[in-house]
This record gives sequence, structure tokens and C-alpha cells, in this order.
Amino acid sequence: MNRSRVAAIVLRILYLYRGSPQRVFPIFVWVAVDILMWGFLTRYLNSVSQGPVNFVPALLGAVLLWDFLTRVMQGVTMAFFEDVWSRNFLNLFATPLTIAEYLAGLVITAIGSSLLSLVAMVVFARVAFGLSFLTYGLALAPFVAVLFVTGIAMGVAAAGIVLRLGPASEWLIWPIPMIVSPFAGVFYPIAVLPGWMQAIAALLPPSYVFEGMRAVVSGEPAPWGRLVVGAGLALLYLLLACVYFASVHKTALRTGLIARYSAETVS
Repeated sequence: MNRSRVAAIVLRILYLYRGSPQRVFPIFVWVAVDILMWGFLTRYLNSVSQGPVNFVPALLGAVLLWDFLTRVMQGVTMAFFEDVWSRNFLNLFATPLTIAEYLAGLVITAIGSSLLSLVAMVVFARVAFGLSFLTYGLALAPFVAVLFVTGIAMGVAAAGIVLRLGPASEWLIWPIPMIVSPFAGVFYPIAVLPGWMQAIAALLPPSYVFEGMRAVVSGEPAPWGRLVVGAGLALLYLLLACVYFASVHKTALRTGLIARYSAETVS
């Protein structure tokens, strides 16, 4: 893998954002909207419940972490979509750039954009609603790491779907986090789900993260064993997503599909 070619992919995205600040603006806008909406909801629930349960870390913390996963996924897909929208994808692979170098560049840009988003979310939640993840210390890092790997896997797989089906399939990608969230138990324990949904939840790394975070917030020991299972699943899905993207790219080259990628739909 040539580091200079990976850096070129990253640099292209950086130049794109530097020359178009409106692409950066939504990162902060949607974060602020989500935190405000869920923050005031949790404050209202605290006022009407009058019980020992504090809904701020339970619900607002879950929203923050799920938004982080979504931003990681979108960091990969948006970088890929920029090449699609600008009709630049074919130009990239007319160079010696390999698929591994291209994916590495997308992942690095996703790391930067997701970390920026995470910092903005943590600071805003702290200032507006007093939610501080610093009280949990380094125990939070493994949970965030599993969500990060899962988001990268989802983003690479989503890019592969668009590469295979064409630009018009972009609309299939945006609902993916919303479709996954009911099974991941973001706002409620997995135990409340019916059996068939629990079976699906057992295959999703985020379900182990949010179950573990609820245990930590309630003062129980973190279920490290289950988190290891979630981490293993996340790494497996990342590997499968990269293999899938590489396979689709290889098929596109062999069949000439990549040369017709400027078409609105591809069959």
C-alpha cells in the first residue's frame, strides 16, 4: 500500500471541505438539533417521573453514541458519494491507485469527520445539559471503538451497494441507521424485543454496546465478555464489507461497468 496515494485521497477530501464550508456546517447543525430535542425530552421525563432514574445519561447518552455511529458511516459514504456526484470515480482508477488505498483514504477521512462530530456532541451535551462522559473514564473507550468499527463496516458496505447498483441506489443508503436502530436496542433493553428481533439483535455489534452502556450508567460492572463478542462481530463485518467492495469493484472492471458509471442507473 502506497502511503502517498492514500494521503492523496485524504487531501482531496480536505480540499473539498476547505473550498466548500457548507459541507462542514451540517455536521454541527444536525448534532445540535438532535441533542437539543432529546436533551429537553430527557429533562421533561426527569421532571414528571420524580424517581431515582436519571434519563439524561440513559437516553441522551444513547442518542449521542448512535449519532456518532451514524456520522462514522456517513463519513465513508459521503467521501465516496463526492466521487460519484462529480463523475470522478473512473478518473481515480485510471491511475495506479488500488482499491485498498482508496478504502484506506475513505476510512481516514471518516476518522477525522467522526472525531470532529464526537467532540462537538460531547461539548454541546456538556454545556447544554450537563452530560459528561468523562465521569466514566477510559471504560467508555472500548464501547466507542466498537461503534466506530461498525460504522466503518456499514459505510464500506453501503458504498459497495451503490457501486454495484449505480448512483440512483443512493436512496437505499440513508435509511440504513434508522432500520438498524430498533434491533440495536439504542433506547431500550434487548429483552423487551420479541424473539425474532432478539435473534437479529444478537448479530448486531451495537446491541452489545448499548446493553453494556446501560449497565455502566446504572452502576453495574461493564459486561466485558459480551462487549468482546460485539467487537468480534464488528471486525468480522468490516472484513466482509471490504471483501464485498473489492469484489464489486473487480466485477465492475471486468464487465466494463465502471466505464459506464456516469449513467444514472446501471444494470
